Amino acid sequence: MNTYDTADNDEHPLLKGLIKLGLFLLAQGIAVMLMAFVALLVSFGTSWSATTEQASLLQPGDARSGSLLLKDDGGTTEAIRLGIDVDITVSGPTLRARVTQVFRNPSKDWVEATYVYPLATGGAVDTLKMVVGDRIIVGDIKERRQARLIYEEARRAGQRAALTEQERPNIFTNSVANIGPGETVLVQIEYQEPVHQSGNEYSLRLPLVVGPRYNPAPIVQSVDFRKDGSGWGATTSDPVADHDRISPPVLDPAKNAPVNPTSITVRLKAGFALGEVKSHHHKVKIESPDSATRLVTLADGAVPADRDFELTWKPAAEKAPSVGLFREHVGDADYLLAFVTPPSAEQATQKPLPREVVFVIDNSGSMGGTSIVQAKASLTYALSRLQPTDRFNVIRFDDTMDVLFPASVPADAAHVGEATSFVSALQARGGTEMVPAMRAALADKLGDTGMVRQVVFLTDGAIGNEQQLFETITAMRGRSRVFMVGIGSAPNTYLMTRAAELGRGAFTHIGSVEQVEERMRGLFAKLENPAVTGLTAKFSEASADVTPAIIPDVYRDEPLVLAAKLDKLAGSLEIKGRVGDRPWSVTLPLQHAAEGKGLSKLWARRKIGDAEVARAMRELAPGEADKAILALALDHQIVTRLTSLVAVDKTPSRSEGAPLKLSELPINLPAGWDFEKVFGERPHIPAQLRERHADAGTSPAARRPTPAAQDAIRLPKTATSAELKMIAGLILIVLALFLFAFNRRRPLLTDAA
Repeated sequence: MNTYDTADNDEHPLLKGLIKLGLFLLAQGIAVMLMAFVALLVSFGTSWSATTEQASLLQPGDARSGSLLLKDDGGTTEAIRLGIDVDITVSGPTLRARVTQVFRNPSKDWVEATYVYPLATGGAVDTLKMVVGDRIIVGDIKERRQARLIYEEARRAGQRAALTEQERPNIFTNSVANIGPGETVLVQIEYQEPVHQSGNEYSLRLPLVVGPRYNPAPIVQSVDFRKDGSGWGATTSDPVADHDRISPPVLDPAKNAPVNPTSITVRLKAGFALGEVKSHHHKVKIESPDSATRLVTLADGAVPADRDFELTWKPAAEKAPSVGLFREHVGDADYLLAFVTPPSAEQATQKPLPREVVFVIDNSGSMGGTSIVQAKASLTYALSRLQPTDRFNVIRFDDTMDVLFPASVPADAAHVGEATSFVSALQARGGTEMVPAMRAALADKLGDTGMVRQVVFLTDGAIGNEQQLFETITAMRGRSRVFMVGIGSAPNTYLMTRAAELGRGAFTHIGSVEQVEERMRGLFAKLENPAVTGLTAKFSEASADVTPAIIPDVYRDEPLVLAAKLDKLAGSLEIKGRVGDRPWSVTLPLQHAAEGKGLSKLWARRKIGDAEVARAMRELAPGEADKAILALALDHQIVTRLTSLVAVDKTPSRSEGAPLKLSELPINLPAGWDFEKVFGERPHIPAQLRERHADAGTSPAARRPTPAAQDAIRLPKTATSAELKMIAGLILIVLALFLFAFNRRRPLLTDAA
């Protein structure tokens, strides 16, 4: 019994010690393994976060996707995200558009965001709302300089503020100050616009992206002497002094996913039974609540803002209404909008007049990709439509220019064949020196020979010096009529419409190769048929302020559109003119006018356009024109180059001393454009991905991409470093297992010894 007791007492403490030692070593090994596993997780962290971010960036239906990462002091921070929602309501002859821009700040910094975007040329922007949380701040129209001062003061004071400014009639800038970390701010603008009609078809166009603009090198310097009489002064030589404000960063599509996802809804209330409703460049879903109403939405959800949205509709009957009359009472005045489509002269009774047609084709870098294909196809079709009695010439330009023939030549088979071969060999390259080409086209070498002289100008209009082109047309148009053909997914419609107006012609847009024959056939219907000329408008009883004051000629299938401010809605409106060589007139009783919406804004916008044209043609002194424009803008509360909308949240948000970072939001390259044709070839050596600007400061041949203020990095380059860290983590695990095994064996060996 004693022997067994002694053995039990000796073995029990030894066993307990071994168990304690084993548990200690096991805990030590587990701790080392956990540390190694944590290291492995850390090595995965960067690659996982990049993968997660990439998934969120590429969600096409996510209104907050498409953000970029910005390089900041050696690291990366996420840039402002932008989502856009457009809601358009068409009410008969006019439409009301509401554009909501959602600015999301996912970073830890206070941010000021600026975004350059396009709007319809004829739109009257009159409303700005800023939504922060549950607060809605409504903007006010102020003189541009005053609005900027109010915004800057709010920005410095840490107050949230929004500012809407017009850079061109079709380019606007939204600035939003003091967006807090993780905060979302909504900026909503609204505008009124007339519906466009051509023959049997009605349409609206929603621009979604500003194409990069070519800004030519200065040719003539202007001198500004000081007012102190010292004799000293300065020269100004930049023909596009504000090129920085119309040249937002442009992303290289080869290195960046599309940004700025946009959703679009159109509530179409035509006022008559509808036939075909068609979206030309986007897939849509169309619902039909009744015969005169359609609800149009994007079929695939949000789409990148990289091309114009175009919607057309036709009446169910064979012919569209030829007359429309609408009224609106605002304040103490009545506003009238009249649409009249003159009858077309019968071809049988009209002997075609011989014509001299000068074709001008833009083959600059911005026309690269699908645009040059559309332009060449359009011009080839136009050449095939020439008659033997016509004469013609062809001019091509980039930052150089070629005139095919010394003077216009007969449109015989040999000359047309030579011109067709010339056009087919064109390639897109270089800058866009448009003014010399327009001067060459307007140079009338044949003189007045009884021929109708027409200039057909095919371009995307991607220039910043529009005013120089307008001055050239005004000075040199003579007996020529200028017809502009807009090419591509995002043409400069402001340049097109104003140039056609000053050139007493018309504007046609071709957005795809499929539209070439249809749109060019419509253009030649205008070129080959007599215009309605000598138009006048007279009210029998009412005193009226009519726009346009001098009514331009109207071409085949185009309606005459008049807007007027009346002291009373009484009597009738009589319109007279000549269709070919025959007199034509129509009388519209004003009591038949139907209720319209936003007509006062449209009248004011057109009056402002009249003043701008008079200023360009030197019919009004700049000071007088500006005074008239400012008065109209303030009275009718619309944005112009002299007025802006500003909204300020009175509650300070950013604390004094907290830094504020500027984020200039990038845009997509317009669909179909070739990035290298516009900005130069991409560098062959590996480089960080950067936002790109259109470079206006160098010669066309030397243009190269320039970086934005901050480097825009699509995603961190994590593939190589992640693999190395994973290997390091595995090595640590193996080392931990080795240490565990060694530490466990050492006491056993000691006991054995």
